[in-house]
Amino acid sequence: MRTLTHGEYLAMKRFPALDGMRAIAAVMVVFFHYAGPQWARLNGWIGVHLFFVLSGYLITTLALREESRNGRISIRDFYVRRAFRILPVYYVVLGIVVAFAWLRHEYTSSGLASVMPFYLTFTNEFAPPGQVFGQSWTLGVEQKFYLVWPALMFTIGAFTLKRRLPMTLGLMALAAVGHFMEIPYVSPAAYFMIISGCLLAFLLHSPRSFGVLRPFTHPLVSVPALAAAVVVQTNIGEIDALVGGTGGLLPVALYGLSVGLLIVSTLRGGPIQWLLSLRPMAFVGDRSYSLYLIQGVAGTVVALSIPALAVHRTAAGIAVTLVSLLMADLLFRWVEQPMIDQGRKLIRKLNERKAARAAADVPERQPELATTSA
Repeated sequence: MRTLTHGEYLAMKRFPALDGMRAIAAVMVVFFHYAGPQWARLNGWIGVHLFFVLSGYLITTLALREESRNGRISIRDFYVRRAFRILPVYYVVLGIVVAFAWLRHEYTSSGLASVMPFYLTFTNEFAPPGQVFGQSWTLGVEQKFYLVWPALMFTIGAFTLKRRLPMTLGLMALAAVGHFMEIPYVSPAAYFMIISGCLLAFLLHSPRSFGVLRPFTHPLVSVPALAAAVVVQTNIGEIDALVGGTGGLLPVALYGLSVGLLIVSTLRGGPIQWLLSLRPMAFVGDRSYSLYLIQGVAGTVVALSIPALAVHRTAAGIAVTLVSLLMADLLFRWVEQPMIDQGRKLIRKLNERKAARAAADVPERQPELATTSA
């Protein structure tokens, strides 16, 4: 076993351990909502922060690599990819939620009607908490990140790491300040976590900063890295109390740091990468977005089918997870994958048209007249 070189890192096309991390994050959130107080120690709510770190890291890494290949990134292609990846299944699940409420004559009484403007416009995080489909607040945060981040860092801020790094740190500091200001219905801590993932992507992409992190890419580091993440996650409250109570930002930031270390330590291989890359982990990870969205519908189906599982407890958590996964698999096969493919086809078509226009704009070169010497 040895550490990873920067060249090997840049040549990696997939990060297989991240599938398992997404799977764990999604299941933790479901257990937080349905498995009852006996699972309180798991602190499953922090699963969304794991999603945020992974999202910031992956989006920024892909953009940096496109920039390295082409000299710039295509903002248009980025938005097309994100739109076809995020919007179709989101609106399908939202439609299912509305249909359930309507058929049960609860569309208005459930509060769904009053928050629908937020859900339709991806301003979900501004909706009052505790609503039906309330977990979708994270989608509002991520959509704003997708809208702003590529333009900020790869067009307006198309700079070297020396400039991007302080900009990124400045945005994290701004998010931290916003957290302590306690702005209603705004989630600065969520943006802090996303940007921390972006920061990790910048550090790993740069040869110099990668050299600093390279010792942590040794496969055996992943074992204590996973242990550290588990300790932080299961002791968030105690850590917050230990530092005098910060409203959760410091322990969540510490958790983000431990997740970043886990990402780095599972790049090369080793026992934890193997564990997180197992086929069941990859299966759930691929469907984690749909699973996260559909959990409320699955919870309703389970409670109506088996009234005893309407009470939040371990059996309910397991049942809702399994039903959510079944529904997520259908969404993945029938909505997510087909629409992602449509997005790719649209990008190819747009690029072909662009290339054809560029070729048409090049004046046809006239053949030179042959000359003869006297």
